[in-house]
Parts: sequence; C-alpha cells; structure tokens
Amino acid sequence: MNDETILAQAHKAGIAVDWTDANGQPQRVSVASLNRILDALGDIGPRQPPPLITATVGQPIDIVAEGPAELVLEDGSRLSLTLQSMVPPIDTPGYHTLRYADREVTIAMAPPRCVTIGDIAPGKKLWGIAVQLYSLKRADDGGIGDTTALATLAQQAAKQGADAIALSPTHSLFPDDASRFGPYSPSSRLFLNPLLVDPVTMLGEHRVEAETEPEEPLIDWPSAARRKYALFGRLYDDFRNGKSSRKPAFDAFLRDGGPTLAGHAGFEARNGGDPRYYAFLQWLADGAFAAAQTAARDAGMRIGLISDLAIGLDGGGAQVGANPKEFLTGLAIGAPPDLFNPQGQNWGLTSFSPQALVAGGFAPFIATLRANMRHAGGVRIDHAMGLMRLWLVPHGAPASEGAYLSYPLDDLLRLLALESHRHKAIVVGEDLGTVPPSFRARCREAGIAGMDVLWFQRERDRFLAPGEWRADAVGMTTTHDLPTVAGWWRGADLELRRGIGTVEESEIAQRPAERAALWRAFTDAGAASGTPPAADDTDAVVDAAVEFVAQAPGPLAIVPLEDIMGVAEQPNLPGTTDQHPNWRRRFHLPVDEMLRHPAAEKRLGLLKARRSS
Repeated sequence: MNDETILAQAHKAGIAVDWTDANGQPQRVSVASLNRILDALGDIGPRQPPPLITATVGQPIDIVAEGPAELVLEDGSRLSLTLQSMVPPIDTPGYHTLRYADREVTIAMAPPRCVTIGDIAPGKKLWGIAVQLYSLKRADDGGIGDTTALATLAQQAAKQGADAIALSPTHSLFPDDASRFGPYSPSSRLFLNPLLVDPVTMLGEHRVEAETEPEEPLIDWPSAARRKYALFGRLYDDFRNGKSSRKPAFDAFLRDGGPTLAGHAGFEARNGGDPRYYAFLQWLADGAFAAAQTAARDAGMRIGLISDLAIGLDGGGAQVGANPKEFLTGLAIGAPPDLFNPQGQNWGLTSFSPQALVAGGFAPFIATLRANMRHAGGVRIDHAMGLMRLWLVPHGAPASEGAYLSYPLDDLLRLLALESHRHKAIVVGEDLGTVPPSFRARCREAGIAGMDVLWFQRERDRFLAPGEWRADAVGMTTTHDLPTVAGWWRGADLELRRGIGTVEESEIAQRPAERAALWRAFTDAGAASGTPPAADDTDAVVDAAVEFVAQAPGPLAIVPLEDIMGVAEQPNLPGTTDQHPNWRRRFHLPVDEMLRHPAAEKRLGLLKARRSS
C-alpha cells in the first residue's frame, strides 16, 4: 500500500495518526508503524450489524429500521412499537431485546451515570486505606497475606471510621508458574488468585492444618506457592473423598460457572491436572472474597472492598486461550513517552479488540465487569483511558513507535453505568499521565471518580493546595507504582532509579527545592508548622501528607497502608524485574497490631478528623 492508502486505512481502523504528548507537543505516527499496526489488526472491512447496542434511559435510540417491532424488557414484559428510524425512549434500565423484521438485537439501557460515592453517602467525605493483600501478615498464613487478614484489616479500619479498603488486582495468575506473580499481568480477569485465599473460610478450621512459615520480609513466591498448592491438594482430596456438607454448594458453583468456569479450569489443568481441582480453588476463592466483603460491610464500611481491574492480561493465559479472537494479537499495550518514562512503556500485555467487542455484543467486557464487581463495593479501572484509547506497540518495536487505537467509549461508559447500578458499586478511574481534558469531562458526566495523587498535584514549582484538587476525584498520597511519602522525602526513589539508570542528575539536584515546596504547601494548609525536617526525618512529613490529602474536596480519600505505617519502600518500581523486589514486601507487624501502632493511630485520627469536619 502507498502512504495515502495506509493513512486512510489507519483512520478507518480508529488509529490516531496525530496525537499530543505529555508536554503538549503534537506528534505524528510514522507510516511504517501504522502499517505494522494495521497488519496486526487484520481485516477491518464491513461488519455485520452489532448484536447489542447501548443507550441511556429516557433518550431515543437511532436505528436503521422502520415498521412494527416488539420490545421484550428484561423482566419479560412486552411492548409493541412502530419504528421510524428510532426506538422511542425507554425508562427501565436493563438488557432488553428488540425484535423487528428478521432481526433481534439486545439493547443495554443504562442509567445516566454510575453509582457515585455521593449516592452512597450524600454530603459526606469518606476515607479508606489501600493495601497490597499479600503484604499483610497473620499467624499460620503460609507466608502470603490472605482474605482472613484482609477481613481483619477491614474490621479494624472500620472501627477508626474508614469506609473502604482498596486492593491491587486479585486476578487469576499462573498456578503452574509462580514466578509470574505480578498482579497486573494476569492469566484471566474473570477469576481469582487462590494464593490470596484462606481456605478455612469455606472448609472450617477442623479441615485445615495450620501452615507455619519463617518470618521473612520478602515473599519467595515459588516456594510459598508450592507449599500452599500442596495444602490445597490435600484439602481437595479430603473434600472429594469425604462427606463434606459443602459439596452441594460446590456443585452449584460448578453449574453457575458453566462453560466459562469449565474452560478456565481446563486451561489450568492442561498439563495433566484435574479440572475439578482448579474449579475447587475458584470456589474457595469466590467464597473467601465474598466473606471479606461481608466482614467489611458488617463492620460499618459504606463501600467495603474496592477491586482493581487491570488494564490488560497475558496473551498466553487462560482468558485469551479460551477466546483468542476477542483480543488483540501481534500488539502489546503500553504508554507513550512521558516525564517519568521518556522511552515510553511496553507492558507486554494484550487487551480486548475493539472490533471484536462490537461484533460480540461486548460480552467479554460485561463478563469482566461482573467478575470484578461481584464481591466488592467498588472497582478501580486501571489506566481508565483504555475505555477511550490504548497505546499499542507492534511486537518487536520500541514503545515510542506505537500509536493510539480508539475504543467505543460511549458504549463502554454506558455498560459501566448499568453494571455499576446492578452491583451497587462505585467506579474509580485511574486517569493519571497523558489524559486529554475531554476524557476527564466524560468520566465526570458518567459518574466515574478520577484520581488526584499528591506527586502530580503541581503547577511548575508549586504543590497545589488541597482546595485546588478536583471535587470529583479520589485524593491519594501515592500509589503502588510511586514513592511512598517517607521514601520521597528521603530520596529513596531517586537512589532506586539511579541504580537502574532511569534518573537524571538534575532530578536529584532538584529534590531539596521540591522538599521545601512540599513543606510550604503543608504549612499553608495548616497540616504542618515550623521549618522542614531533615531528609532522614520522615515521621512528621508523613503525618502532614496524610492530613494534607485528607483536606482534598473529593468524596473519598485513600491512603496506602505503606503511608499509614510510614515505610520508605514502595511496592513496585515500574521498569524493573530483578532489580527491585516488586510485589514481594510484607509488613513486619501482624495485621491485628498494625492500626494500633502509635504512628498509625495518629494518622488514622488525622484522616477521621479532617474527613468528618
């Protein structure tokens, strides 16, 4: 194809030929990159009419049809209609069926927006804690934090006034390869990671032997996984051969899971295992996470658990293996060059094909939403820009040679709103990085809360006052990919990045001035006083940061447990593998003692005082 044909095909496929970078500078994708992406996308010719269309309650629906039709609402009631290039407004949310001529189409009729935090707690300013579940510690947990520890943390946080516990992804990983433990590179986003489960929840203490493990600050995932899967194997043999009263519940879980569960279990058993064993693990996980959410809500939390829906998944995993045509092939999702990653990012993951989503009635997207809202009071959408566009990198090419591919934003937002109401779950969109203002406006209209993180709330050399943060965003001190407050103040993040060659000396030279600017913002907001502490004196800084973020005007403030405890180490350092112990650190205090630590008690008190005023 010549250049003009390639450009025309790119526009037709929804590839952005021109885009604006993080510095506001216009960029253009090379013709060579466009050609490689088009080759990977394959046929983009005419499609059949979609089997599902989305709409908003109370608004007419454009449709290329005229004449008599029948509308069957989800509750079974029927309405006779006359189509005149549109379907009259429908006031009932749900998945309805429209029959006309020789066609049948599903109409996903959505509320105008998602359930919001304001719907759950009108006029209130809630707060919560973010936690890496594996990092929690309790007796006999086998070396990995689990759902019982999570329930304990939720109950104790609720006593202090917290309304939410935000998790990193708990998606299914790879039981046959525990070295692949990164939570954002899952095998399937439809199922759960059994390693995070306490089987006592479903089977009872009398059937589960206590698992003791040496006190280690870092998880050895392959070793810990071998022991835990050995335990699961013994429990399954006992369950299968015994007379457990829970067998009818397991059988019902199998029936409800249907072909999707069977396919997942079959994939995990592909090397000669027992598919029912892997289904048994999912039954344990489903019940344990349900119990953790129940514990959080029963303790008084108005939201409870907030799950995390990873933006992508491993192309060699269970979900892609079951339905490969639903996903992108020959392309990896990532991010364009920006301030923190000047070479761009290639995450080595795939995601839904937008063309396949439309052709398949958005079935995989709906199923993924349901799986992640099933036992949660909210869901965080990782890299929420993926609802509108994804940066795609051809296999073998540098991340800088990618391009943005558009997704059907209107449809995805309506489906999010519909499933949000059906599950009574709030939606938080991770909208950090290169995000056009129009996208944030669309999310605001859709009732999706954004994220304002302390390190990004800046204007040149000045940190923005809390009152300048967004009123519709979740305020946070940091995230799992960014420095903790103590780590930033000490410059630990700079030293880490110096060790792997991703920091400029100018950044190191600027940190003293940045510390002064941050402390000035704290004192101006009444969260601190006096002169800035020394770089190695972090307790007062962490206190001030928590109180500062607690003043943000958004309806929810979230502080990671690392900042509640004042630790310097961050859970993950993007761009590293063996150079940093990503996703391995455990807290040294047992979970039932953590929030009673004097420093933690003080910071929880600051949150409670500021958020209740």
